[in-house]
Amino acid sequence: MDFETVMQELETLGKERTKKIYISNGAHEPLFGVATGAMKPLAKKIKNNQPLADQLYATGNYDAMYFAGVIADPKIMTEADFEHWMDGAYFYMLSDYVVAVTLAETDIAQEVADKWIASGEELRMSAGWSCYCWLLGNQPDHEFSADKLATMLDQVENTIHQSPERTKSAMNNFMYTVAISYLPLHEKAVETAKAVGPVEMKRGKKKSSILLASENIQKELDRGKLGFKRKYVRC
Repeated sequence: MDFETVMQELETLGKERTKKIYISNGAHEPLFGVATGAMKPLAKKIKNNQPLADQLYATGNYDAMYFAGVIADPKIMTEADFEHWMDGAYFYMLSDYVVAVTLAETDIAQEVADKWIASGEELRMSAGWSCYCWLLGNQPDHEFSADKLATMLDQVENTIHQSPERTKSAMNNFMYTVAISYLPLHEKAVETAKAVGPVEMKRGKKKSSILLASENIQKELDRGKLGFKRKYVRC
């Protein structure tokens, strides 16, 4: 299936209501408003196609960029490719749910995520922390260094309240994910979340969100989710 056909298919799948939701979350034109579930039949026909994914991502159309992540071939993407994709990720649904997710399926994931966390740029930092969330929620515990993750928890405790808004959200998710999905540091993550307490995330003209990782962790523990791992990173 070629680029023009895919763009036409995506436009056909667009819904005005979905478009409004995406815009309220930070997307801007061009976009069609395609629900992620509606993309699945199209993705099944195409499978992985990196050249097509790059073409779609380059459009700047939110739906095409999201779909690019669905059909990307992470195994052949280089660090330069991910940097290029991050340059185009203009809001968190792209940085955290397209770029970070795709990165999480590579062997360079931790290395690139570490650089992004250290970058000082809001969305790169957010993508870096989010990438660790996707990794921890999918890969076995032995794939990670407990010492490194413990240091990262300390970093969250010491810096989350002063961090950029989207980075706060990703760091909050990191505490939660370590507590639920990485058993060696469950107790430390729980203690870190308690020490951090409520985190205020400002959202432009909207009312601020109050993030409380300790409460979310407890809810998941009550549901028997300790040690939860996803079968797949990408849908």
